[in-house]
Amino acid sequence: MNGTGARRAADPAAGALPSLAEATRVWLRIGCLSFGGPAGQIALMHREVVEDRRWIGNQRFLHALNFCSLLPGPEAQQLATYLGWLLHGARGGLIAGLLFIVPGALVMLALSLVFVLAGDVPAVAALFFGLKAAVLVIVVEALVRVSRRALRGAVPWLVAAAAFAALALFAVPFPAVVLGAALLGAVMPRWFAPARHDDGSAGPPALLDAVIAADPGYGARLAHSARRAGIAALVAWALPVALLVPTGGIYADIAWFFSKMAVVTFGGAYAVLAYVAQQAVEAYGWLSPAEMLTGLGLAETTPGPLILVLQFVGFLAGYGAGGIAAGVAAAGLTLWVTFAPCFAFVFLGAPAIERLRENRALAGALAAITAAVVGVIANLALWFGLRVLFADLRPVAWGPLSLELPIPASLDLPALLIALAAAVCLFRFRLGVMPTLLICAGIGLLLQLGLGS
Repeated sequence: MNGTGARRAADPAAGALPSLAEATRVWLRIGCLSFGGPAGQIALMHREVVEDRRWIGNQRFLHALNFCSLLPGPEAQQLATYLGWLLHGARGGLIAGLLFIVPGALVMLALSLVFVLAGDVPAVAALFFGLKAAVLVIVVEALVRVSRRALRGAVPWLVAAAAFAALALFAVPFPAVVLGAALLGAVMPRWFAPARHDDGSAGPPALLDAVIAADPGYGARLAHSARRAGIAALVAWALPVALLVPTGGIYADIAWFFSKMAVVTFGGAYAVLAYVAQQAVEAYGWLSPAEMLTGLGLAETTPGPLILVLQFVGFLAGYGAGGIAAGVAAAGLTLWVTFAPCFAFVFLGAPAIERLRENRALAGALAAITAAVVGVIANLALWFGLRVLFADLRPVAWGPLSLELPIPASLDLPALLIALAAAVCLFRFRLGVMPTLLICAGIGLLLQLGLGS
C-alpha cells in the first residue's frame, strides 16, 4: 500500500517530465548543432535543457558536468548521456549519447570520402592546406584556454612543464605521463584545485527536481538501469576486441589501438592527439603528419565531439589496406571501440557520483591529470607546428634527450601566412573556430590560384 501510494504521489510530477520522443527531438537538435568544441557544446546543452526547457536544474547539470569532466573521453558526449539517463533511464542515456555522435560521424565519413577521392584535385587540396595551417593556431588557442582553467598555483604549472618535457624531450609514453600525474595528485591532493564549470546562474526550478522530490525511489531505479547498461556497454566494447585481436591484421590493430585510446583520453581530443599522431603516423604508418592535420581540421568543421578525428584516422588506415569498403568498415570499428567505453564509464560511474565527489584523493588525482594535459597539448602544438611550418626536420639526440629541430631554409611561407591569419581571427577578433577555418580555407584556395597563375 505504501509503495502504491508513493507511486501515485509521484505521478503528477512524473507527468511533467518530457516524453522520450520529445527528448529525442531535442537530443537530435543538439547533435546537429554541436559545433565549436566542448565549451560551445556544453553551453548549447545548458541552454536547451536548463534555461529554455527547465528539465534539469543548474546545480544538477553542473554536478553531472563535473563528474563527466573527470572521465576519459569527450566530456560533452558523456554529459549528454548522463542527462539523458537522468530523464529517461538507460534508454534515454543511450539515445542522447548516440545522437550526439551520429550526425558528426556521418559528416566526417562523407568528408573522408571526399578527401581520398578528390584530395588531389588542386582546389580541394588548397582548401585542405588552409585547414591544416589553421589547426595549428586552434591547438595553441586550446592550450591557452585549458591552461587558464587548469593551472592554479605553482605545482600545477610545474606538472604541466614536466609533462611537456617528458613527452617532447624524453619520449616518455603518454599513459606513463597520465599515471605519474594521477599518483602525485592522489598523494598530495591539497596541491591541486579541481577545475570547476559554473556560470554563476542558479537556474529556475526544474522538472526533474520535482520528480525526485516526489519519488524518493527514482534515483535507486536509475542506478539499477545504469548498472545493467554499463555492463552491456562493456561487453559490446570487449567483444569485437576479443574476436579481432587474435586474428591479426588491420582490423585487429584498429580495435586494440583505439580501445587503448578510449581509456587514456583525459582532457579530451587535444590531449591525446599527440600520442595518436605518434603511433598512427610513425608506428603504424596509417597516414602522414599532413593528413593527420587535415583530419583534425575536418573534425573541427563537423558537429559532435572533436575525438571524431579518430574516425578519420581509422578510415585512412582501412582505406590504405583495402580501399573504400575497408575504410568504411574500419571507420565504423573505430567509432565502436572509441565510444562504447564512454557509455560504460557514465553508466557504471553515475550511481557512485556522490562518493566520487567527496573523495579528496581522487579529486586531486584527476585535477593533477588536468594540469598534465596542458603539457600534453603544448607538446601537440609543437609537434604540429614543426610539421606545418617546415618541410624538413633534423633529429638531435644527447643521451636520453631527443628532439627534432627545424631546418630554417625549409620554412613554408604560405603555411606561415595562413597560420598568422588564423591567429588574428582567433586572438584579435575572436571569430571562433568555424569562421576561422572557413577564412583560412579560402586563403588557401586563393594562394593556390595565385601560385598556379
